[in-house]
Amino acid sequence: MISNPPPWPNNCRCAVAITFDMDADSLVHLEQPTDSTDRINAISLLHYGPRIAVDRILSTYRRLGLQQTFFVPGWCVERYPEVVRRMVDGGHEIGHHGYLHENPRNFDRQGQADLIDRGIDAISRVTGSRPVGYRAPLYNYSGVTTDLLIERDFSYDASLMGDDVPYILKTASGQIVELPTHWGCDDWPPFAYIDDLNYRMSIRAPSDGLRGFMEEFDAAYKWGGLFVPVWHPFVTGRLARWTQVDDWLTLLVERGDVWITTMSNIANHIWGLQKDGTYEPRIDTLPYYKEPVST
Repeated sequence: MISNPPPWPNNCRCAVAITFDMDADSLVHLEQPTDSTDRINAISLLHYGPRIAVDRILSTYRRLGLQQTFFVPGWCVERYPEVVRRMVDGGHEIGHHGYLHENPRNFDRQGQADLIDRGIDAISRVTGSRPVGYRAPLYNYSGVTTDLLIERDFSYDASLMGDDVPYILKTASGQIVELPTHWGCDDWPPFAYIDDLNYRMSIRAPSDGLRGFMEEFDAAYKWGGLFVPVWHPFVTGRLARWTQVDDWLTLLVERGDVWITTMSNIANHIWGLQKDGTYEPRIDTLPYYKEPVST
């Protein structure tokens, strides 16, 4: 059912990157700028990510010998530097996720460039390394994002939803690997109810909500795809949910034929296959449209 699955290392059946977006309380400050500091309940909920859940997640990864990817807004990197350093000390990748989780499409080209540069600076100062991967806040990828990333030597993006396997985004500036996901792999729809952020979904039981992710994985495993869940520490890192994820990840590792790795490793693998001619990923040429569509 996947027409062009890439060959995965060590004859693995599929690739998996468990990505976490550690947005923390940037979300409430962005959504409610006039009185965010007085919204104590929302702040406590969002603080659960860096203060409680991240160490729980890192403990599971350490036990299983996994290195994974965390996308962190620049403001959160600066606000929680010790948390980010613990991620790095565990061998995990820190990806770019905006500065204060702003919607890039609300800014002109220079404004978007400034946000990317502020995030690069924050990550570089705290971790000692420049990020090579990017995920647009709330997937808000604009018409200039690809060029801005290529100009700054990013290896991959993780914002788009156009395939079941990695593909290439191509513009006049060059190329970048896209590591796609989709809303069915995001934990907000089944689990997030945050009145202060005007997001009110019906919360599902852990086993019910997580079943969707596991079925997404099963399909990727069957057909040789890429499985990239987009999770948040304050959501999926909650005790009951992570207890079930911990058990599930243990089973995946025990299979021995699932490549569980960082997003940057997956992107490097695709670049390597393309370079040596053993695999040709699909190419999307941007922009999709050069002018508005009218009737």
